[in-house]
Order: sequence, then C-alpha cells, then structure tokens
Amino acid sequence: MSRHLAISTDNSKVCKYPDDLDPNRLPSHVAVIMDGNGRWAQARGLPRMMGHRAGVEALKTTLRLCSEWGIRALTVYAFSTENWSRPEDEVSFLMTLFERVLQSQLESLIKEQVCIKFLGDLEVLPDKLRELIDEATHSTSRNSGIHFNVCTNYGGRRELVLAAQKLAARSVKGELNPELIDENIFASELFTASEVDPDLLIRTSGERRISNFLLWQLAYAEIHITDTLWPDFDESSLKEALIDYQSRCRRFGGLDRINSNHLHS
Repeated sequence: MSRHLAISTDNSKVCKYPDDLDPNRLPSHVAVIMDGNGRWAQARGLPRMMGHRAGVEALKTTLRLCSEWGIRALTVYAFSTENWSRPEDEVSFLMTLFERVLQSQLESLIKEQVCIKFLGDLEVLPDKLRELIDEATHSTSRNSGIHFNVCTNYGGRRELVLAAQKLAARSVKGELNPELIDENIFASELFTASEVDPDLLIRTSGERRISNFLLWQLAYAEIHITDTLWPDFDESSLKEALIDYQSRCRRFGGLDRINSNHLHS
C-alpha cells in the first residue's frame, strides 16, 4: 500500500498516511465499540475466551495505526456496567486478560508515548487490576502521543447520573449556582472531561445501537457500522471507516456551505 508522509499536528513526529486518506480531514478523536469477539470464536468452534484474546490483537493494531496516522485520541468500550451479567468464568477471564495485557504492554505504551486512561467506575474492579491501572495511568500521564481511553466498568447513563450528583452536591454546599450550570460545566464532571468529543464512532459486528456508550459525547459524532467482527478489524477496516468519515458533510445541526449559499441567493 502506497503512503505519503506528513508532520503531525504537534510537530513531534512524521505520520504515514495511506494515499487515499486526506490527512487534513482525519478525525481528532475516534471511539470504538469493539463487538463480535464471541461470535468470531463460535464461528471457528473455539471458546468465547479465544475471541477476546484475538480482540486484543485487533485493538493493538488499531491503536498503532491511529497513532501512526495522527489521530489524537482513541476511546474504546472494553467492559460495560452490564457485562457483569455474563457468565462468571467469562468475567473472571476478562479481568485476568486486562491484567496480563497491561503488564505485558506497559513498557511499549511508554516507549510509544501513549497516554492511557481508564474511564468508568473503577472501584469495584479487582485490587490487582486497579493497582496496574494506577501504575499505567501514572507512568504514561506525561506522554505526548495519542490519548488512549479504555472504558472499563463504564455505562453512559451511570456517568450522567454521577455528573448530576456531583453538581447537585456542589450546589447544596453553595459552591455552584444551579442557574449557571451549562453544557461546559456539566461536561467537566464527566469521565471524559479532559477530551474533546469523538468525531467518529465505529461499531463492529453489524449491530446498530450505541449500547449505553458515551451518551453525551456522541451527540454529533459520525457513525460507521461494519459487519466485520472485532477480531477481524484490521488496517483496511480502519481505513474504510476513515474514508467513510471523510465523505460526510458535518453540519452540527446547521446547513452546509453550498445549501446555505443557495438559500440566501
């Protein structure tokens, strides 16, 4: 595949873009619902756990490509608040898998200047996993590369409720006038307070719902749905999603320039 080179927005590295992508129209922030691990495994006569392992490889590839192509943030849905209802052995496997991946990949994340954060209610996670999360977050906090947000024990509705509770508590204490609460103040209490909203949401496996993911933040995101199961999501899949994104006219509730000029002519 032919590529062209460009300097990233922070002038710190050279990005290698595929020729059929416009580097000036890439999303700053990509969010992904990584769906289809279990179906991928079952289609091959394998235990569901093998699908989760294969999904880790797809995630590593996606993170590397987003970093190489100059995308500033990648947020993935790793484990939802509803996933606790899955069979106990699968949940236990996922927690152990998170631990092993963090242990094995931390050195690489630091070397590649990835800044990793975990978004969600982390207090209920196993102690060892929380220790590793704290270590990874601290060790990469000063890194200058891509922001990699892993939504773990995350639920969009729960996030909104927690934000409302925090604002209510500040108001009761007299720290905040309720009448002054606007979108910016509300967003500052979300798990994603330090990030710009996603420009693009990718969902794999063909499902057409957002599954309680980033309910506030996805208000104006472009949505790309692919039938590809997550473990099969590769460079061509990501490029297809980005080309689809670049074909959209983002109006944010307004009119595009051509239609606006036509209406006023």
